[in-house]
Amino acid sequence: MAFEDFDVVVAGGGPAGSTLAALTAMRGHKVLVLEKEHFPRYQIGESLLPSTVHGVCRLLGLTDELAEAGFQVKRGGTFRWGATPEPWTFSFSVSPHISGPTSYAYQVERSRFDELMLNNARRKGAVVREGCSVTAVIEGEEGRASGVKYTDADGAEHEVRAQFVVDASGNRSRLHAKVGGERKYSDFFRSLALFGYFEGGKRLPAPHSGNILSVAFDSGWFWYIPLSPTLTSVGAVVRRELAERIQGDREQAMAALIAECPLISEYLADATRVTSGQYGELRIRKDYSYHQTSFWRPGMILIGDAACFVDPVFSSGVHLATYSGLLAARSINSVLSGDLDEKAALTEFEARYRREYGVFYEFLVSFYEMHRDEESYFWQAKKVTRNDHTELESFVDLVGGVSSGEQALATGSTTGRLRSRSAEFEAAVAAVADSDDGNMVPMFKSTVVKQVMAEGGQVQMRATLGEDAEPEVPVFPGGLVASPDGMSWVPYRPA
Repeated sequence: MAFEDFDVVVAGGGPAGSTLAALTAMRGHKVLVLEKEHFPRYQIGESLLPSTVHGVCRLLGLTDELAEAGFQVKRGGTFRWGATPEPWTFSFSVSPHISGPTSYAYQVERSRFDELMLNNARRKGAVVREGCSVTAVIEGEEGRASGVKYTDADGAEHEVRAQFVVDASGNRSRLHAKVGGERKYSDFFRSLALFGYFEGGKRLPAPHSGNILSVAFDSGWFWYIPLSPTLTSVGAVVRRELAERIQGDREQAMAALIAECPLISEYLADATRVTSGQYGELRIRKDYSYHQTSFWRPGMILIGDAACFVDPVFSSGVHLATYSGLLAARSINSVLSGDLDEKAALTEFEARYRREYGVFYEFLVSFYEMHRDEESYFWQAKKVTRNDHTELESFVDLVGGVSSGEQALATGSTTGRLRSRSAEFEAAVAAVADSDDGNMVPMFKSTVVKQVMAEGGQVQMRATLGEDAEPEVPVFPGGLVASPDGMSWVPYRPA
């Protein structure tokens, strides 16, 4: 079989794959993207964070195109969650890193957003082939991945040789196991999501009308995402014991869940469910919180949902996908240019990506822990204080041991730390909710909020200021820092 040669071959053209493909092609490398579907195509995960819009997308040269696309502006999130009976709002302007003109993101129709991203990768020089399914990873000498086999839209088989194989094919990846290790699912976040789309739903009062609305109720919680002045994405996240009920008559199940949640019932009172086109189906997603125990091996890298995913309550999916694409692109660019060896570059990639995943994991554990609903099985199961959650051991290994090189903490002390930070966060939420002037300072002072905003703010600042940004320091002892243009890694040299 004839084969082609590329520097990088990427399986998957979603936000993670498109980000990496564009950033490596921009450095002059020969890049091939193999996408099994034809864009535009449907995808869930519609709520973005500012770090993607003003950080990664600015590096990609997409800022103006996103602004012209007419996506719904999102200034934060509004929650009916915790002990406070009334909804409260978290604004992106809480962070001084992203306050001012960049303290917003977008709610996006993913079919349009992902197509913009993939077309941008084409413009930057990547070769993109749609309707092509990667079927195997080619093994080279000494256990190194050296390319892929794929089938095109006509069923013809092809081989591609490359110095790097990148799996960006999502949560249903058939390649992720080739990197080694195993995929571990979180018992804490293992739930089901039933979701669909509605026309004519109610909006929050301005200036928060574009916010995601997250509402806790007895059986779980709802997301309510305004995608346009009239179109809304609505999903219920429930415990996995309800699987049989949901997999029966989905229409009845959705109606029953909406009826169980008064605030969502109110917002959908005059709405009708979309029943045709890409939004016409009631869909289910399950087991969507996991991580792979290995993110790379020589010649092969996992990014985006192929590597890990965590509960969607804080809209972290596209952020983690594009952030991982950026980190991996920096590593590949550094290796292909001869500036760093593969182990040093990809160790930095994995450590930073696991750290960011862990930050969101800890934030979300604290977020769930603070909700008070003593009668609900769903919320009792989300209490760190009442359960022996074995995944906390994985969390310690993931964040404390693997990422930072620190000594792994005992599970008990981790539980105590999570309890403490959850109480701190709950107090901050209460202070914001009770404030007459919407003062967000207590929220920003909360440890878990500062952590979850920190790296995104750093990415935004570097994308905006470039060489004028403050010098970066390593995230880990002996680690690397981003180059002034944000496209590669360089050794840290103190001033």
